[in-house]
Amino acid sequence: MTIVKEEAIKLINRLPDHATWDDIMYEFYVKKKLAIALEAAKEGRMVSHEEVKKRFLTK
Repeated sequence: MTIVKEEAIKLINRLPDHATWDDIMYEFYVKKKLAIALEAAKEGRMVSHEEVKKRFLTK
């Protein structure tokens, strides 16, 4: 079994029995977005909070 499939099964098993398809899809969406963000941070592809404030406050 692949790591992704194992993670998906774990995620689904953590949800309550009354979880809907939308609940499952939302959890997958959040997990994917967090994985992308963590990878970007690891590679240094991010902007500091201070830089974001500076960029938006000067416009």
